[in-house]
Amino acid sequence: MELPESLLTVFSAKVEHRGGAPVVELPQRELDLGELQAGESYRIAVFPQPETSTESTDEAPRRDDQRRSRNTSEPPVEEGEQCEVEIEDVGEQGDGIARVGPGYVVFVPETDVGDRVTVEITKAQDNYAFAEVIEGEPLSG
Repeated sequence: MELPESLLTVFSAKVEHRGGAPVVELPQRELDLGELQAGESYRIAVFPQPETSTESTDEAPRRDDQRRSRNTSEPPVEEGEQCEVEIEDVGEQGDGIARVGPGYVVFVPETDVGDRVTVEITKAQDNYAFAEVIEGEPLSG
């Protein structure tokens, strides 16, 4: 299956029934850190949860050859991995915010919007990672 470059986010959610209607709840982090806006309309695709195994054939596309594909249960980066990112926003704590693949956020200290830097991932979680600049022109340099 091929997904469009315009894909904004990937997340897992359960279908619940409320008031007799099926409901899928959008995680708050997608509004806080993602490109989605409350009150706007979006196309939604639904995929079945992959079978319980260590590998999945449902992988999201990569923006470039340096980034690994991911399934919904693994982050698209690993600790120690190096990748080039562009800082798109600045978080409440002052860290730069970059995105790797659809919806996955990487926090990069001492950077500003527009910085293009090579980073090393220092901590990778399910929905976000922290990284340090190893090459480029960060705000402090």
